[in-house]
Formats: sequence, structure tokens, C-alpha cells
Amino acid sequence: MLGEGMDDLVNNPNVDWVESDVSFGDRTMLIADGHSLPFRDGFFDAVICQAVLEHVLDPHRVVSEIHRVLKDDGLVYAETAFMAQVHGGKYDFTRFTHLGHRRLFRHFEEIESGACCGPGTALAWSWRYFLLSFTSSRAVRGALRIASALSAFPLKYFDEFLVDKPSALDGAMGLFFLGRKSEEVLSDRQLLGSYRSRG
Repeated sequence: MLGEGMDDLVNNPNVDWVESDVSFGDRTMLIADGHSLPFRDGFFDAVICQAVLEHVLDPHRVVSEIHRVLKDDGLVYAETAFMAQVHGGKYDFTRFTHLGHRRLFRHFEEIESGACCGPGTALAWSWRYFLLSFTSSRAVRGALRIASALSAFPLKYFDEFLVDKPSALDGAMGLFFLGRKSEEVLSDRQLLGSYRSRG
């Protein structure tokens, strides 16, 4: 499935794409395991990793593989769940805070990072899963999904105002990182000094 905001890039005739996944899909060109990518060192100019890292067993190894297959000064863009309930069933393993996400990409120079889905969306998801926790009946859960969508949909519109605020990082549903491959490693002291929220 194509991630949000990707249409313009994918339709750019000047960009060659290799779209991979762990299973067949409409856009899958290559079945691959992110823990061991089947590409030589320095193969790609850029890697985009949307809604993937929470679903892999070892996200640190996957990011190391991304670093390996990127050319010098190659770019990485990643979106990863934070304050999100389980999605993907049993194939959902990990969450990262903003600083945890930054540390995951400590071998990259940060260009930009922040919330891609804010606390309004996180609250809407929480409301949905709160309601769903009351029953295991398929029919009732279907009705509750509709009820939660109707009652909580205005919450996501608060994100247009909140998503760029530093205080939203600690409650964001999802985080993004845009960075450039680097030989320098971000130290933990530097990491802690980059905390933006008010706690």
C-alpha cells in the first residue's frame, strides 16, 4: 500500500523505484526481509520506510541495513508509530518516543524530525480501542468501530494546529525522521540535549 504523501514522488519519471515488502501486494516489486536486504553496500540514493519499523523484530538491525545500502550522503525518511494501539495483530512489536526514534537513527545526520500524526489522532485511536475492549463479538465490534469513527473524527483536525508544536511530540501518534547518512554517531549526551517538549 502506498503511504500518504507519496503520490508525487512515485509518479516522478526521473525517479527509479524498488518497492519491497515481506508479502505480495499491489505495488510490491520485491519480497525482502529488512533485517537482511539483498542489495550491495551503497546501492541507493534514498530509502523511504513508512509504517515498517514497529512491525519488525529488530528495528536497530533494519536501520543498520538501511545505512549500509545507502550511498554516502544518501537520505532516509521514516515514519514510525508511537502512541498507537496494536495494528497488524501479532506483527506489531515496538514503539519509540521522539528521542528513542532519533537514537535509532543515530548514525544519520538529522535534517528534520517531528510528529507526522499528532495527539488528536492518538486520542481518536485510543477512544476506538477503549470501546472495542468491551466486547469480542464481531457484530458489536463492527458497530463500535462505526460509533467511534463518528464520535471521534473531529479530534484529528486538532492535529493541524498541534502537530508542529514541540509539546505534541510526547503524545503524537506517529513520528517521522528525515536524515542523511553520516559516519559520525550522535552521542547520548547530544541526544538528551535535543529534547524539545516540556515533559
